Amino acid sequence: MGQARKFEDLKVWQDARQLCAWVSAISPKISEKRLYRLKDQLEGSSGSIMDNIAEGYERTGKKELINFLIIAKGSAGESRSQLYRLADNAIISQEELESRLEQSLGISKQITGFIKYLKNTEIDGWRFSEPTHFYSDSQEQNESHG
Repeated sequence: MGQARKFEDLKVWQDARQLCAWVSAISPKISEKRLYRLKDQLEGSSGSIMDNIAEGYERTGKKELINFLIIAKGSAGESRSQLYRLADNAIISQEELESRLEQSLGISKQITGFIKYLKNTEIDGWRFSEPTHFYSDSQEQNESHG
């Protein structure tokens, strides 16, 4: 968690957001082929990656965050599988598939690294130990003057 003050500061969340934005941009091509279920599944799983990272981070307890990160990692795997379906249905090229697989694998690796970091740190989350680096500047100022 370190220097991140909010989930939007996390590189893994930013990368998951980029993947989700790409999915939104490709969605019309999926609809053209009348693969509505695949479109819904891919939009759902790619959105689930970023949403679970965000929800876990906002819960603020380490065990809860790890649980949500595990769910996000599962969604990254699901999205990766669905990318193959896009290629199998000629919606994306082999080159595009490889690029997006690399992007998705990168997100999975970041999530795994984040989980390992959390498991090896003494911090249980700001709810339990309340380290000041989890507060915004205005909260720090208000609490130091309060």
